[in-house]
Amino acid sequence: MLLQINDLRTKLIGPIDLSVDAGECVAIMGASGSGKSLFLRAVADLDPNSGDLRLIRQNRSTIPANDWRRRVGMVPAESGWWTDRVGDHFDPETAAEPLLEKIGLPHALDWQVMRLSTGERHRLAIARALALKPQVLLLDEPTAALDEPATVMIEQLMREQLDSGVAILLVTHDRQQAARMAVRTHIMERGQLEPPGKDAA
Repeated sequence: MLLQINDLRTKLIGPIDLSVDAGECVAIMGASGSGKSLFLRAVADLDPNSGDLRLIRQNRSTIPANDWRRRVGMVPAESGWWTDRVGDHFDPETAAEPLLEKIGLPHALDWQVMRLSTGERHRLAIARALALKPQVLLLDEPTAALDEPATVMIEQLMREQLDSGVAILLVTHDRQQAARMAVRTHIMERGQLEPPGKDAA
């Protein structure tokens, strides 16, 4: 099992148990405010939490926080930008151009982030996360701000990641997207993760 989550808790969610294997996409659905984003943030270790999380059987407590967040990369619904030049968000030794081409921004390295639309910035955030070559990708509504062609583009990129062995936890309100992408779907209710098969509220 690539990612094993046992007894994950914060003040607002949990306990949560979940496992995701290499090349699997697991969708998380549920009403707004049910705890879906908080769950992803806890897995990424961005908020105070407790529990036994293991990446390829290695306990999270033995992995430096920065290394964990590189290996378990999260793309939130709204990403932050620490500088306005697109290229500054990629390691100089990373070949960012192929990723930018895959998200439909092939010549954007010298563009200003503020020049981009909301959807383009979200696609850029996904490329930025993928440039770190994560083993697990946490996606919070990755296509909510995208039109249909851009959604197709991002879902194809997700499939390529799954084919390469990356595990994906996908928070989405789109039932059809969950059906297309995920091997199973869990519903989040009041901070608790229900088993697959339960209808969303």
